[in-house]
Amino acid sequence: MKPAASEKRIMGFAPNVFFLGIVSFLTDISSEIIFTLVPLFLANVLGATTTVIGFVGGLSDSTEAIFKILSGYLSDKINRCKSLALFGYGFSALSKPFMLLANSWGIVTGVRFADRVGKGVRSSPRDALIANSVEVYERGRSFGLHKAMDSLGATLGLGIAAVVIYFTQSGSLTLKPETYTTLLWWGIIPAFLAVLVLAVFVKEKRRPQNTAQADMKPHFNFRTLLSGMDSRFKLFLLVMFLFTLGNSSDYFVILRAQDMGVSVLAISLMLVVFNLTYTLISLPAGLLSDRIGRRRVIAMGWLFYALVYLGFAVTQSQIGIWILFGCYGLYYGIVEGVAKAFVADMIPPDKRGTAYGLYQGVVGLTLLPASLIAGILWDTIGSAAPFYFGAALALLAVIGLLVFIKEPPKKKPAGAA
Repeated sequence: MKPAASEKRIMGFAPNVFFLGIVSFLTDISSEIIFTLVPLFLANVLGATTTVIGFVGGLSDSTEAIFKILSGYLSDKINRCKSLALFGYGFSALSKPFMLLANSWGIVTGVRFADRVGKGVRSSPRDALIANSVEVYERGRSFGLHKAMDSLGATLGLGIAAVVIYFTQSGSLTLKPETYTTLLWWGIIPAFLAVLVLAVFVKEKRRPQNTAQADMKPHFNFRTLLSGMDSRFKLFLLVMFLFTLGNSSDYFVILRAQDMGVSVLAISLMLVVFNLTYTLISLPAGLLSDRIGRRRVIAMGWLFYALVYLGFAVTQSQIGIWILFGCYGLYYGIVEGVAKAFVADMIPPDKRGTAYGLYQGVVGLTLLPASLIAGILWDTIGSAAPFYFGAALALLAVIGLLVFIKEPPKKKPAGAA
């Protein structure tokens, strides 16, 4: 399923890549305004414990993971990636206004559950749409652009949040209920605009199917999900599990900043720095992976992550927290898009939806135990403990990646620019 030779490019990118980037840009504006400060809302407004906050964050991500697996498998079987992505974005958009009713951590969990169901349904089909819209030699840059647009939306969303916080509570150390209500109203509109862009501008390039394939009814079976998958991909899933077990919900990074006495306004600005660096590095990292290989770039990103987590464990200054937030964004920019391109390199087009579901499913499902472990370590040992744990597992994951997984060959078609 190759992009048409006559297809008009937008800024040098396939139209689907560009418009799916716009969709993620708008969605992240919404999500960052509404959900990024949820751990502070839970802790400061609802009085939830750190273990409960870890549970809410981990459960949300694990819910998302289950639906990523199911939707990825289904998108391969019914050959309709756009329809599933549209349903997922729409479901998330409809769930967000219900945060206005949240007066207990149980309701917050329910809304986050619904939002994550939507994200789970859309993510694997969307990534398959991107992978199937471009050639192998431009996957890194295409996923890099998508992640850059995604994080640019997050940056703008957090910038809006910072302005709202400044005018409603300025330098207060805790989040006020009226501030969060204002943020919710600002965050709803971009979510619905994203659904409109997807519906109108993204065009699916469906795979040709033989008669036998067309007559097959989708029948989900966990035992057959990995059948026919490259052994490197299976090993990559194991290494991702190891890495993610120490990579708990980012809620803990936000709580660590507040634990150091950082105000809510300053935390929102730190998150702007985080997403800005994420935006700036995503496309260059994708381009670099097209040149030197995905595995090396991912290994560099994980090593950087280990150093950043060690920094969060040992820092005693607010200046150090500012620097670490920026460096944390560099890790995300280096790894996120490149890892998805790496998956596409190992998997044929007719299995990519399933592969992305499995990849993102392993990451998401592992985040629940990872976040519970982090919450327990925080409550029983101290706020630095989850970060030492995460750094150690990241180093082990780097060794596993470099020792056990080889780079898939990438052949550039003759005459390709």
